Amino acid sequence: MMRPGLDGVSGVLNHPLIQRIRRNHSLEHATLHVLARRNPRTSMAGHSDPGGYWILGDVTLEEVKGAAQEALSRLKAGELSLALHPNCGTNIATAGMLAGVAGGLAMFGAGRRVRDKLERLPLAASLATLVMIFARPLGFFFQRRLTTSGEIHSLEIVDVRPSKRGWMRAHRVLTRG
Repeated sequence: MMRPGLDGVSGVLNHPLIQRIRRNHSLEHATLHVLARRNPRTSMAGHSDPGGYWILGDVTLEEVKGAAQEALSRLKAGELSLALHPNCGTNIATAGMLAGVAGGLAMFGAGRRVRDKLERLPLAASLATLVMIFARPLGFFFQRRLTTSGEIHSLEIVDVRPSKRGWMRAHRVLTRG
């Protein structure tokens, strides 16, 4: 049974389209973890959608195929920590939102003069810094509960295709399930 007020969130998260994105997001993160271990000095990023996910970075098609298959196997074996990634946009958005709210609260009631606002700047910076301490664990909480899904048992990789996104090397990982 859902807690009061969360029924709407649960309904949205259980929508088949959202579930596909969440499963793909988990596999994207896991693939990035495997690739990063194999290519520690390579900058990479990913982006998930209902049809699969993109891996952006200077890695080969064979590396992405192998990493995606390993990631899927490890997730299916229960290694769900691979579904969470410290550089996920969820973490960045959480930090930005918390810092923005902290800055806004610090300015509440400051008046209209620029001088009044400048006097509150140290308070705003201090509050923003304080909330950043909580942003990382809260971002991981949101990843675990909202933006990724550990229910990936029916997920399978259909194809991995090389591509370019602008000047970047990219790979499209297509999934089903």
